[in-house]
Amino acid sequence: MCGIIGYIGSKPAVPILLDGLRRLEYRGYDSAGVATIADGKIEVRKRIGRIANLAELIQQSPPAGHVGISHTRWATHGGVTDENAHPHFDQSGKLTICHNGVIENYATLREQLVEEGHVFKSQTDTEVLAHLIGKAYDAAGGKASKARLVEAVRAALKQVVGTYGIVVLHLDVPDCIVGARRGSPLVLGVGTGENFFASDVSAIVAHTREAVYLKDFDIAVVESDRFEITSLLGGASGYEVSKVEFSEEDVSRGDYPHYMLKEIFEQPATILDAMRGRLSREEATAKLGGLGMTPHELRAVDRIILTGCGTASHAAMCGEYIIEALAHVPVEVEFASEFRYRNLPLPKDTLVFCISQSGETADTLAALRESQRKGLRTLGVCNNVGSTIARESDGGVYMHAGPEIGVAATKSFTSQVAILTLIALLLGRIRNMSTTTGLRIIDELEALPDKVRRILALNDHIKSVAEKYANATAMMFLGRQFNYPIALEGALKMKEISYIHASGHPSAELKHGVIALITPELPSVFIAPDDSVLEKNISNIEEVKARKGPIIAIGTEGCTKLERVADDFIGIPACPDYLSPILTSIPLQLLAYHTAVALGCDVDKPRNLAKSVTVE
Repeated sequence: MCGIIGYIGSKPAVPILLDGLRRLEYRGYDSAGVATIADGKIEVRKRIGRIANLAELIQQSPPAGHVGISHTRWATHGGVTDENAHPHFDQSGKLTICHNGVIENYATLREQLVEEGHVFKSQTDTEVLAHLIGKAYDAAGGKASKARLVEAVRAALKQVVGTYGIVVLHLDVPDCIVGARRGSPLVLGVGTGENFFASDVSAIVAHTREAVYLKDFDIAVVESDRFEITSLLGGASGYEVSKVEFSEEDVSRGDYPHYMLKEIFEQPATILDAMRGRLSREEATAKLGGLGMTPHELRAVDRIILTGCGTASHAAMCGEYIIEALAHVPVEVEFASEFRYRNLPLPKDTLVFCISQSGETADTLAALRESQRKGLRTLGVCNNVGSTIARESDGGVYMHAGPEIGVAATKSFTSQVAILTLIALLLGRIRNMSTTTGLRIIDELEALPDKVRRILALNDHIKSVAEKYANATAMMFLGRQFNYPIALEGALKMKEISYIHASGHPSAELKHGVIALITPELPSVFIAPDDSVLEKNISNIEEVKARKGPIIAIGTEGCTKLERVADDFIGIPACPDYLSPILTSIPLQLLAYHTAVALGCDVDKPRNLAKSVTVE
């Protein structure tokens, strides 16, 4: 949510800032702005709507300067207005700030500042923080300096409760930018004769491949040729300059019209990358050294909790079915947003996995910290090597899916399910699974990429199905066993990008209530591969057909009895039931995508949504 980029160097700042903001559009936003220092003044331009609106304003009145900060805002406090857009000024008008996160005690702080004579121009919590820093800077007195500005930031941040990733400019100190983070990601990009701040490395990868991922409570001051990082409590803070794993090409759309479609078509490669080097035929098991656990420790686990938000929670639900089926270990799935608020029984031999593509999801990070607070070993499954969850977890598994720009998660979902299957294989082999069964599972896993390619070859057919039903006002998704989570995920994808109301249900629950919704105008999507409950699913389909409800069926290739009862059929290659969620999810991704395109929706930037939810 929201995006930040800052630049200091020898080049004009505004083109770099605008380019960075465009690369952060996927995060979700409703306004954008930039601030630069030049000719003894701070110039700010900001506009509601898309970055194109801001670019138009800048073209009419271009700000100069070789140092600047910029922001895309996703509204939290205050409506979507030019006044509420970032950057914001302090009382003096000499300090400006961009902020991601939420200042929870902003109302109390604002009241205190108003009593002291401060005048606010917006409804945001961010402007309160700007005034607080400016007040501390002015109160310090003395010669203008970087040290004085850093100390003002430090003094102000000690008074706030909440989360922040901030960048600060001050007219009195025009040769530096100060940044700080707590709970909201901020990256320092290290260049040659220039340095950067960004909320995501994708914003700066065109300029540098070296980055410092700031830790919570870090305060960094950057100049064009140097930087320094200290702790909120004072003293130096250790850091590591990391190589960014992906390139500028990786964050481009290539020949695809949308990032989402590109990422759907990348799945044969990303599923393979999730498994690469992690399958051992010699031992008929998975090798996951990142877990940091011995076979003895893994065998002692008698309960697993999988937690995540949104699509990650649906991957966790798939993991529950897969791990219980292959390893016979009890698994529970908890919404990360509820985890720390529940009085959940947590026996000492419980193992917790926190699942997050970005590794920065606020609720999932809070669940990780709560689990560790309870003394449980807590592992991460995430895509960002430098993320907070990757750094703070006790171990884990990287997805290696590359950057996912489309807001609607696609390749990250199938990578997460693939990794959870590897975990199930590892645990199963430690417990009760034979070598023969382990090798058979490895064979099936290695066959997945080619099977995914066969499904992607159906793109034109799925597009025609989507266009047929694009004008539906609602849709229902139904599946059983391993594919109940896929019904939820398919419905979520449809809601996220096409804005069609969609709901996911277990097929067997149809006649326990939701059958009341069936009409000739409401399509039902049944996920019904050739498994142990196929006949049950067909019976449910017949119940819908008897009420004249249209049927879209996702089933195994050549399943004639399913084809006969469906109005539209999409076939997937045969596979074991525990791998079917990976294959059945892909037609639903394409169905949602083509429906959204047919309706003229902004697929990569759906309304009200953000890619990475870094606030509660």
